[in-house]
Amino acid sequence: MSSPNLLAPPTRLPEDPAVADLDGGVDPAEVAAAHPTSSAAWATLAESALAGGRVIEGYAYARTGYHRGLDALRRAGWKGSGPVPWAHQPNRGFLRALAALQRAAAAIGEDEEAQRCGRFLSDSDPEAARVLLG
Repeated sequence: MSSPNLLAPPTRLPEDPAVADLDGGVDPAEVAAAHPTSSAAWATLAESALAGGRVIEGYAYARTGYHRGLDALRRAGWKGSGPVPWAHQPNRGFLRALAALQRAAAAIGEDEEAQRCGRFLSDSDPEAARVLLG
């Protein structure tokens, strides 16, 4: 993503049923198995792995959540660019997976991918980049 498409309408994903399970304390691995298309479940697994120093595991979870999120965005009408608002709660799983992928890529020296993910996150919503990457 080189520059945001400010003319594209914001993409708003539908509710993710996995979020209720995650919020209810169900083990994220169980949630991901029950809802394999949920970016929120994969993002939660990635964040936990990264926090525990399991970078390769976190990278794999983040990449899965990122790709599941791209699939969902396309189904919601996203054309490869345009806003993905952080304020819209169902978008947060994808944005969190993207941020986790950026952190994991940076941790393993995949600098080009880390930069691309950081730009993609900022282009999607600068607020998401501030909240998730600091």
